[in-house]
Amino acid sequence: MKHRAIKRSNCFHDSHAKNPCHISSTPFMLAFGAMGILFSQIPDFNQISWLSVIVVVMSFTYSSIGLTLGIFKVAETGQFRGSLTGISIGGVGETEKIWRSFQALGEIAFAYSYSLILFEIQDTVKSPLSEARTIHGTVNFRPSESETMKKAILLSVSVTTLFYMLMGCFGHAAFGDLAAKNLLTGFGFYNPFWLLDIANIAIVVHLVGAYQVTCQPLFAFVEKHAARIFPRSNFINKEYNFNALHAGSKAYKLNLFRLVWRTIFVVITTVIPMLMPFFDNVSGILGALGFWPLTVYFPVEMYVVQQKIRKWSSKWISLQILSVACLILSIAAAAGSFAGLVTNLKAYRPFQPNY
Repeated sequence: MKHRAIKRSNCFHDSHAKNPCHISSTPFMLAFGAMGILFSQIPDFNQISWLSVIVVVMSFTYSSIGLTLGIFKVAETGQFRGSLTGISIGGVGETEKIWRSFQALGEIAFAYSYSLILFEIQDTVKSPLSEARTIHGTVNFRPSESETMKKAILLSVSVTTLFYMLMGCFGHAAFGDLAAKNLLTGFGFYNPFWLLDIANIAIVVHLVGAYQVTCQPLFAFVEKHAARIFPRSNFINKEYNFNALHAGSKAYKLNLFRLVWRTIFVVITTVIPMLMPFFDNVSGILGALGFWPLTVYFPVEMYVVQQKIRKWSSKWISLQILSVACLILSIAAAAGSFAGLVTNLKAYRPFQPNY
């Protein structure tokens, strides 16, 4: 979808926004799948730290560009469009507005899906070296991984929330009811087209990397589980040293089961979006389904057990209210996203340009 956005941006620029520029996303999604197959063969989470850094840089890049364009658009018009209640009734019906509001909750939840890889990160994080003064002098030590993770989560969630809230608010202030679902790929902005190209390239790189970071825990779980069930299978357990460059280079450990199953997984997860390329609906569904159990329920229950919080105490009741409230929001978000998906499917033509 983002690859197509780059081509459409250039098409809009060349035609001065007179050409609707209907472009099929199929070849671009196939290219994305091919890259996914290649990078999915990275053996484990420990070996993709460099990819995580690239993902963060790309996220800052396109978010900063979107925020900057929104600010300049508001400065250009000299007014804040839109309202605190979102799109006006009349532009859409009351029922559709409710569904869209619920869907937006799912997309917000999707932005906080870090819980899927939280434990993998904590398992591989290296705490920074710190100093402490004692009566015997200065002592070097490393704080626990949990302390480092608390600081990292606080910083990352705060920065993510600040950037995305500012970008969403300024986008709505710039275009009001006419704001695109995605300001960078939905073409709320047309110029400068070269800056939009940079932003969309950053999104492409971000999604390629984020896909791998998110899938690695799943890959590891399936492969470890298969090894436990079939401990004597050479297909599942045996690794072959493969020197891609020359005899003195570090050997790549090729595992046939990893090669086959990860390739099948990437192919399936590529074909499904090709059949239903509704990123906002799908992300809303995934966000809604994953937010409550993985980000709220299990962490809350683990905290209750770890801290030995007494049942029916005020703190226990507060945590349960938080959990139930997030469950209700997740159900509403899933309902809104499914409703949007059904609506889009009514007018969708598979493997054809749809705008």
